[in-house]
Amino acid sequence: MSAEIDPRHFRNVLGHFPTGVTVVTGVDSTGQPVGITIGSFVSVSLDPPLVGFLPGASSRSWPRIASSGSFCVNILGAGQDELCWRFAKEPADAADGRFAGIDWTAAGSGSPILPGVIGWIDCDIDAVHDAGDHFFVVGRVREMAHADDVADAMVFFRGKVASVRPAAS
Repeated sequence: MSAEIDPRHFRNVLGHFPTGVTVVTGVDSTGQPVGITIGSFVSVSLDPPLVGFLPGASSRSWPRIASSGSFCVNILGAGQDELCWRFAKEPADAADGRFAGIDWTAAGSGSPILPGVIGWIDCDIDAVHDAGDHFFVVGRVREMAHADDVADAMVFFRGKVASVRPAAS
């Protein structure tokens, strides 16, 4: 990082910007499910339908997901803290036990859709760009769905999870 910008201060300032919480999932070359918590998810384009996210360049999970050429973005709702933190830490080895006990279903790409999420977006990898100590992954949307009975969404704010409720209309 630049000598003029203190990394801790940079992280603290950016932590004041609330972000949605997702778990990006896929399957590796052996067909095993892989997932990673991502707070840097973004809509990129409506036409064509593109979304993006930024996994760390040092992530061991991202290359395993990338090997399939597709991924699924699982949008977490309030109360799904356990899923958030389960996928936030890299597994110690390729025997990823983070899916133990999770009754997931496969999206069209084969990527896991996690139970109880408030929405999911299944994508093919369209492009991957270097972005400093991260990659910017752009996905072309294949299919998607959302829950009709959504109460609150989960967000990251100042290093912690919180919930946000839409304003009454």
